[in-house]
Amino acid sequence: MTFRTHGIALALTLHLALGAAVTVPANAATKGGRTSAGELESLSRATRSLAARVAPAVVQIAVTALGPVAEGAGGGEGLLGQQRRGGSGILLTSDGYVVTNYHVVEGARRLQVLVRVPPPAAPGRSLVKAAPRRYEARLVGFDRETDLAVLHIEATGLPSLPLADSDALAPGDLVLAFGSPRGLENSVTMGVVSAVGRQLRAEDPMAYIQTDTPINPGSSGGPLVGADGSVVGINTLIFTQSGGSEGIGFAVPSNIVKAVSDQIRRFGRVRRGVIGVVSQTITPLLASGLGLSKSWGVILSDVAPGSPADRAGLREGDIVETLDAKVMENGRQFDVNLYQRFAGDSVSIVVTRGGERVTRRVRVEERADDPREFASKVAEATSEVPRLGVLATDLEPTLLSRMPWLREGRGVLVAAWSADLPFSGSGLQPGDVILGLNGGAVESVAALTKRLDGLVAGAAAVLRVDRLGRRLFLAFELE
Repeated sequence: MTFRTHGIALALTLHLALGAAVTVPANAATKGGRTSAGELESLSRATRSLAARVAPAVVQIAVTALGPVAEGAGGGEGLLGQQRRGGSGILLTSDGYVVTNYHVVEGARRLQVLVRVPPPAAPGRSLVKAAPRRYEARLVGFDRETDLAVLHIEATGLPSLPLADSDALAPGDLVLAFGSPRGLENSVTMGVVSAVGRQLRAEDPMAYIQTDTPINPGSSGGPLVGADGSVVGINTLIFTQSGGSEGIGFAVPSNIVKAVSDQIRRFGRVRRGVIGVVSQTITPLLASGLGLSKSWGVILSDVAPGSPADRAGLREGDIVETLDAKVMENGRQFDVNLYQRFAGDSVSIVVTRGGERVTRRVRVEERADDPREFASKVAEATSEVPRLGVLATDLEPTLLSRMPWLREGRGVLVAAWSADLPFSGSGLQPGDVILGLNGGAVESVAALTKRLDGLVAGAAAVLRVDRLGRRLFLAFELE
C-alpha cells in the first residue's frame, strides 16, 4: 500500500461534471419503512445549492514543466521534454490569490489558472459549460513540509472561499470534495470525516484530516468543504493500492492552510517556529520511575540553554498541562499544536513543577536550521540573478559559521526566489550553495551573473550545488 499525491495531465477538452453522491439520512424512514421523497429532495437541494456556491471559486491549474519523456512520445528513455500536468486549487481572495498543493506546481516553467465564470441564470441553459478563462499565474511561494503553494493571478472581483476552523471538525461530519479528478473539471463528491489529527508517521508534526470522500489523481489542491460551504481542508494525498480512490484520503487542515498561506503572502516563505524544548509522552513506566503524580500527559525532557523556553522560565522535568488553554495529553499532540505556530507568535504554557502550577508566556523564534531565513540577509537591488530568478549572496564568514555542512568555504548562496523575476525552472531552493556552472567554479554573485549572461537562450545550464551537505547537479535550459 502506498501514499499517493494526485498530479496528472489535464484533459482540457473534457468538460464533464460528476454528480454528488447522496446518502440517505438515518432518520429518513417513514411509516411502512419507506423513505420520504420530500426528505430526499430536501437533501438533494441542499447539496446542489452548496455545490453551486462553492464551485465558482474552485480552479484548475495547468502546469508546463521540464521532465522525462515517456517511451513512444517521440524520444527514447532518459530524454527530457516538455510535460503538461495539472491539479486543482481554490481562490482565497477576490484579488487573485490561489492556494494549491506544492507537488502540483513543483518544477513549473509556466503556470496557468483556469477560472470558470458562472453564466447568468436562464431557462434552458446548456449543460455543456463554456470554456474557462485562462490567467497566467505567478508562484508567490511554497512550503514543502505542508505541501502547500500560493499563486497569484492579475484579476479582481473573483469569487473566493472562506477558511473554516478545522479544529471544530469531528469524525462523522459531512464533507464535500471539489476538484478535477483525472482532468474532469469542476467535479464534486460527498463523504464524511473519518478521523482528525491523523499522522502518517509516528513522529510527524504534520496532522491531516482523513476522509472517505472519493478523491482521485487531479484533485490535489482542491477544497474539502464543510456543510456550511467553508473550506475545512485542502485535498492532498490518498492511501491506495490500485492508484485510485479507495476511501482513504487526506487533507491539510484549514487552520494550517490559513497560517501557511498568510506567511507566504507576507514573507514569500514560511518562517517555521520553535521554542527550544523536547517533549515526551508520560507513560506509566516513566511516571513510576520518576515519581510523577500522573501516568499520562507531557513532560519536557530537554530545554535548550538560551532558547525562548529557557528565557521564559521553563525547566527540564516540567509537566505540561496546557498549551494556549488546550489540555496536552501526549507529546505528539504538543508537537503538532506547536507546529502551527510561527516565528513572532507567542504561546501560553501552563506546567506543573514540584506540585505547583506555573504559567509562562513563550515567544516563538524562527527555526535556526531553516535555510530560507537567509532571505532577510540580502539586498534585492544588488543580489538578483535574473536568469535564475533568485536572490543570492556571496558567502562570508558569518554565513559560513551557520552552515557547518559545507565542505568548502566558497560559492554563491541562494537566499530566496525573486517576486520580480520569472521562475526559471532551475530546481534551485533557498539555502542551496551554487559551487559551479557548466564545469567551471563559481566564486561570487557577480561572476555567476556574468557567466550566465554569456549563454544564449535555449543553452544548457548545469549547476553544481551543495544542498545541506549533499552534492547534486541541476540541469535545465536557459530562457
